[in-house]
Amino acid sequence: MTEHVPALHLTDPTVLVTLTGTDQSGVTTRLFADLAPLAIEVIDIEQLVVRGRLILSALLTIPADRAALEETVHAVGSAFNLDVTVEYGTGDNRARRVGRSQVVVLGAPLRPAAIAALAARIKDDGGNIDRIVRMARYPVTAIRMEVSGADPDVLQADLAAVAYEQGVDVAVQENGILRHAQRLVVMDVDSTLIQGEVIEMIAAHAGFAAEVAAITESAMAGELDFTDSLRARVALLAGVPESALSDVYDALVYAPGARTMIRTLKRLGYRFALVSGGFTQIIERIAAELDVDYYAANQLEVVDGLLTGQIIGDVIDRAGKAEALRRFADEARIPVKNTVAIGDGANDLDMLAAAGLGIAFNAKPVVRDQARTSVNVPYLDAIIYLLGITREEVEAADAAD
Repeated sequence: MTEHVPALHLTDPTVLVTLTGTDQSGVTTRLFADLAPLAIEVIDIEQLVVRGRLILSALLTIPADRAALEETVHAVGSAFNLDVTVEYGTGDNRARRVGRSQVVVLGAPLRPAAIAALAARIKDDGGNIDRIVRMARYPVTAIRMEVSGADPDVLQADLAAVAYEQGVDVAVQENGILRHAQRLVVMDVDSTLIQGEVIEMIAAHAGFAAEVAAITESAMAGELDFTDSLRARVALLAGVPESALSDVYDALVYAPGARTMIRTLKRLGYRFALVSGGFTQIIERIAAELDVDYYAANQLEVVDGLLTGQIIGDVIDRAGKAEALRRFADEARIPVKNTVAIGDGANDLDMLAAAGLGIAFNAKPVVRDQARTSVNVPYLDAIIYLLGITREEVEAADAAD
């Protein structure tokens, strides 16, 4: 029969044992093997190794013979030449407070002043940093902080302002079981998944590249109505041979890290969608190449092998992008709260707002200012750090394949 062990109360006596020093094989095994004969319960363990330096802490119930406990722990420390501290107290480390958040900071580089400013704001918002873990060292430094005691929505707003001042990126997500669920990632294409704008590349074949680029810039900055601006730009494409679309596709350059991000998240069962103000003739080929599950874009009209300068059907505009996100989430049977949207232009704002996690990626100022999360490094795979995946895990999975 299994012995019944009464639940630990916050007022029950406990002891925190900590060993620090040069990391060596066998420390954890030896510590708990030597503690095994004592009538104690393990409440919590945390172990960290930074550049060969070990910090091992164990929270334990207090045995009747405290001297035996201390003698045992110090013997282990002596055997491995480690410093030992023994602290008596009551209960668990502390009761976990409401408001559990995951705060991910991206920096290239990441300076001490940025960490200090973010930590101070977390404290001011009533939060406590329970744990800090490095997610990546290159091509950006990514640090994850596990925070309790602060409202995630308040943290998001306050830390975004601090991050902007410090020149880093920050994302706040509420911790909970849904964070581990399957997700749908919905991406804009032009200047997000790929470098540059497809319509400008097509316009180059018509001799109107500069004119189209100027209209695109104003539209993406939110200065022009997207639908009107798109129709005006497409009109300039009249007479371009349909074969030019293949030339444009062949010349596409994906954002750094795009394939890594998609490959990594696909391994985990994520679904992907492309929602673009661009054109189906290009988007469907990108979707096939990258194994993307869903896509929505505009259809260029072609007659006798030439573009007519018209669009067939309704334009995928700002509202249309958000609607596509909801439609694809429904088809994938994934709650909208578990969607991730990535975009850079004003026509992406509704989509970013609708998603559970909306990320402005190297976005125009009007988008960056309104999005809850902003990433301003040029590497699209930095998104995976926001989702709790480390660079080491990515490399290990790639090596295994």
